[in-house]
Amino acid sequence: MFEKPFHNQSLASLTILVTGGAGFIGSNIVEYLLKYNVGKVKVLDNLSNGFHKNIEPFADNPALEFIEGDIRNPEDCQMASRDCDYILHQAALGSVPRSIADPITTNAVNIDGFLNMLVAARDNQVKRFVYAASSSTYGDSKQLPKVEANIGKPLSPYAITKYANELYAEIFEKTYGLDCVGLRYFNVFGPRQDPKGPYSAVIPLFIDAVLENRAPSINGDGDQTRDFTFVENAVEANIKAALCGKIESKEKVYNIAYGESTSLNQLLAVLKNKTGVKFEAVYGPERAGDVRDSLADISKARRDFDYDPAVDIKQGLEITLDWFKNSREFITRRD
Repeated sequence: MFEKPFHNQSLASLTILVTGGAGFIGSNIVEYLLKYNVGKVKVLDNLSNGFHKNIEPFADNPALEFIEGDIRNPEDCQMASRDCDYILHQAALGSVPRSIADPITTNAVNIDGFLNMLVAARDNQVKRFVYAASSSTYGDSKQLPKVEANIGKPLSPYAITKYANELYAEIFEKTYGLDCVGLRYFNVFGPRQDPKGPYSAVIPLFIDAVLENRAPSINGDGDQTRDFTFVENAVEANIKAALCGKIESKEKVYNIAYGESTSLNQLLAVLKNKTGVKFEAVYGPERAGDVRDSLADISKARRDFDYDPAVDIKQGLEITLDWFKNSREFITRRD
């Protein structure tokens, strides 16, 4: 991955903090930054969702600094943010079902932790704070494609926390002058995404099932649609949003997706075709809090920081499937 850079300036003088940098999206951002010779990349992670194994390949790189800490601890946030030019904030508790099962912890991490990071970024005079927002913010809105200015009512505690992040970021920009950019991710997938946890996402679950020759489970009828987004596209968005010049838009929240709708049944059909498996899915009840359909309008991100996702779902699935085939021992390690 990352065969060409998403930036046109040297990174050698920069120090960039990636919170949640041992997690799925965060570790891919770290890989990109190190590949293109960033001066220093700090990783702040409490290893609750991230794993040492995700950053082991980079452990000998002197530009990497790993900090085991928790964004719920203000002192950890302040220490990690010191002397940083940019913060790419990926640390969060994802998953709608997890938030329904445990809304208190989801709130503590995603709102209290987020606020701690905003304060640390302000206090340490960070140039720009780019954070992971979520398409869950669109809630019960039926409009397709999703446009940033039009959202509905949240459908889960998780969605509430991610919308609160956007509101806090807006207030910190207006009140303290902290430059904040929110990236509303749409169903990001790719290498290093964990299929073994209780709240794993659908693509790693499907891939894990077909590689183990067992039928995957689908909640609902499988005709619900998602704008599946390969992780390299999400990394591109973070790099470009951080390093672009002044953004003129007043509302600096952006859809980060590919801009293409795929049903779960279509997704499984592609995987079956690529692997040759013959079994059918096992269908179960719909999950509480899930949206029915999701498709992003990405024109605002194209306009404001030249977001131009190059990897569609079929290409992304090929890369991801190959990675899973070659990483079975890696996947089963829970460190």
